[in-house]
Amino acid sequence: MIRETIVTTRSRAGERHIAPMGATVIEGGYLLQPFKPSRTLDNLADTQIGVINFTDDVRLIAACVLGKRIPVETQKASYIDCPRLVGALSHDEITVDRIEDHPQRPRIFCKTYHSEGHHRFLGMNRAKAAVLEAAVLISRLHILPDDKVDAEMAYLAIAVEKTAGPEEQEAWEWMLEAVSSHRRTRDGLPPAATP
Repeated sequence: MIRETIVTTRSRAGERHIAPMGATVIEGGYLLQPFKPSRTLDNLADTQIGVINFTDDVRLIAACVLGKRIPVETQKASYIDCPRLVGALSHDEITVDRIEDHPQRPRIFCKTYHSEGHHRFLGMNRAKAAVLEAAVLISRLHILPDDKVDAEMAYLAIAVEKTAGPEEQEAWEWMLEAVSSHRRTRDGLPPAATP
C-alpha cells in the first residue's frame, strides 16, 4: 500500500525541505523512492532521519507539486532533530535503515522510530482525492497526451464541483492553471493574463 504523504527532512546545516511523496508501507516502516536528483534523497542520505506527515490539506501537496510558495508551519519532531508539519493529522518519525542505489529511483528503507497523532480526521472527501489525482497528472504533463489529461481532469472536476470546500477549490484552481500554463509554454504562447 502506498500512502500519499508530505515528507519533511533537513540538511546537515538544518535547512528544512518539504516534499510530497508516496510512502510504501513495509514491515516496521516505509519504503521511499524519490527520483534523482532529489533534496529529500540527499537529506535522508546525509542525516539518516526524516518525518512522514499525514495531512488532509491537499493544498500542501498541490503547492509542492506546482512549486508554489505558501506558508507552511513546522516545528521540531518529538524525538528526532527534524521538522514536522504543525498542521499534520499525525506523523511518523523515521530513521534510514539502508539505501539501495538506482540510476533513477533509489530505494530508501526506513524504520518508524515514533508515531504521534495531533488532529482529528474528519472523514473522507472526494474533492481531496480528486485534487490529489490531479497533482499526479500535473507531475506527468510532459509525458501524457492532452486528450488523456483533458478526460481525466473532466472526470475529476465532477467530484470537486460536488464536494469541495474552499481549500479544495483553491487547490483545484491551481491545478487548472498549471495545465493551461504548461500548454501555453509548450506551444510557445505568452502566459495568460492574470485578472
